[in-house]
Amino acid sequence: MCFKNLPVEFDEEGRAYLREDIRDPYSTERSPELNGSAVRTLTRDQIEDLLARNGHIEQKNFDPITRVAGALAFHSVVDLEERKVLESRSVATLFRGYEVIMMGRDPRDAIFITSRACGVCGNTHSGTSALATEMAIGVKPPPLGIVLRNLLSVFEFLLDLPLHLFMLTGPDYSEHVIRKTNPELWEQAERTEAPHANTHGYGTIGEIMRDMNALSGSLYLEALHKTRVAKEAYVLIGGKFPHPQTMVPGGVSASISYTTMNEMYLRLQQFFDYGKKAAAIYDDIVDFFYDADPRYREVGRTPANLIDNGLWDDPEAYDATYENCNEWGERRWATPGVIVNGELVTTKLQNINLGMEEFIEHSFYEGWDGHRFETDPLGAPLSPYHPWNKETRPRPQAPNWREKYTWSTSPRWDRTPMDAEASARMWNTALSRLLPENPYIEATGHSLKMLLPQGTLPELELEWHVPEVWNAFERNRSRAYCIAYTALVGLNIWRQGMELLKQGQERTSNPFKIPQKGQQLGVGFWGAGRGYVSHHMMIENGKVTNYQIITPSTINASPRDPWGTPGMYETAVLNTPILENSDRGSFQGIDIQRAIRSFDPCMPCTTHVHTDEGVITREVNTCACGAEH
Repeated sequence: MCFKNLPVEFDEEGRAYLREDIRDPYSTERSPELNGSAVRTLTRDQIEDLLARNGHIEQKNFDPITRVAGALAFHSVVDLEERKVLESRSVATLFRGYEVIMMGRDPRDAIFITSRACGVCGNTHSGTSALATEMAIGVKPPPLGIVLRNLLSVFEFLLDLPLHLFMLTGPDYSEHVIRKTNPELWEQAERTEAPHANTHGYGTIGEIMRDMNALSGSLYLEALHKTRVAKEAYVLIGGKFPHPQTMVPGGVSASISYTTMNEMYLRLQQFFDYGKKAAAIYDDIVDFFYDADPRYREVGRTPANLIDNGLWDDPEAYDATYENCNEWGERRWATPGVIVNGELVTTKLQNINLGMEEFIEHSFYEGWDGHRFETDPLGAPLSPYHPWNKETRPRPQAPNWREKYTWSTSPRWDRTPMDAEASARMWNTALSRLLPENPYIEATGHSLKMLLPQGTLPELELEWHVPEVWNAFERNRSRAYCIAYTALVGLNIWRQGMELLKQGQERTSNPFKIPQKGQQLGVGFWGAGRGYVSHHMMIENGKVTNYQIITPSTINASPRDPWGTPGMYETAVLNTPILENSDRGSFQGIDIQRAIRSFDPCMPCTTHVHTDEGVITREVNTCACGAEH
């Protein structure tokens, strides 16, 4: 059974229907089955009482907590005697206004406007909006156009992954940080041999940590170079980075030759050795921390509840229709899916869509009335809280921990908090075993085996195993393996493109027209380097009348929902022990920071609310993460 909390069931033909024996089927008064998501929480009154009576209990706030884009603050209350976190609140400090900016516009504007939602994954938003538009207006790209879009995402991810691993979260495990927060670990690291020295070239764990130092370490600088290599490949198709100029409904507007394809391959192949090295480094780092203190397995620990739309379409299967989304979705190189308590419960894009709701009880928004779409285009039931039914009504106000305290909403799937982290696509693909036949990647049902070709390093088979525990360290380890996975998917897709060119299939886009009458619905199912992305669009008489974006950071950074269940950042921090070796005066909160940064948080957009008159600006700016790193 796919759903446990939503009153949606399926007949013998697999068609979804709403149960008729429930009086108010979408009421938020009934508590959902939490699927392992329950964590200990105290009331605000209890927290304030503890703060007043105990000197060893104090508030610790981080603002900003991210090393890119900012716009994420984190409030916590820690017990420095018991070494635990008592309260956690994730605060998105800027309004994401692109849903409002899109109102009344030509649907074609979505590609260029929503791209500016992020300065790293602009391609993701452009591509996802193109998918939503294609579904709404009924246009399918030619095979080569689909291949080129896939390659754009490959190169965007190959930029994002090194950025996360060695420039954003990597410094949390560097010499500079370890010396300050856990000097005993640094002493141990200096004398601990690195098991994978033959692959990454470092003799000890201390040498790895030294080269992970921010700004000066060679791993940091190497990652900076790799982001440039990925950008160079990307602009061969996209024209510019981070906001492509060639993305259009119906494909891409770029012309491609063998020369261009070869230029891309010269850059793609550099990530085969880099994937081997990154996986070996994070294997050694993670295992070192586990061996040094098993309690590190609890840092950033959350239930294994993950969600992803999958991506990288089959050029023969994708037809842009909602009617066939289950079929073309399961033909993707990364399988769509939802993991609940470590088990795969669905691989159907329609089910992923049906289960998604957004709540605003603790967010700076007003609610909406009505239930405009009671069913999806196939007649399956939709919640009044579904994105196609949602309205974005910002209401800025002062934060209040009892009530509203963030600009992030609370997206839930089957009323359960989800982890939208990028490793979900590997997890779904490993368990589903729906991966297309290819010579490089094998899904075993519990792992992904990846055969990386010979470069400077010899040919190597990596195997990423589904983790036994899901925590900050395993998120980072999985992201390291994701470099190899993404590069090999890219190799397969590149070969598809070369074969299409040999066959004379050189068209990269198909013509389209925006219907000027009637109502059309579309949804783009895709993902960013950091995880799940969807765009829900409604067009009426040729203009956009509703547009909703869900990003991985919206899901992960979500506040408590109507049932008081925290989102994944908050859950991860509540479960994190304080292992830092410092007193009150020098407490850094590094374990808390590791927990949050393991998700690769990105809280961009510089579209603000003018609180003096309550007016939302229509100016579109990219976030600061578009700057050179």
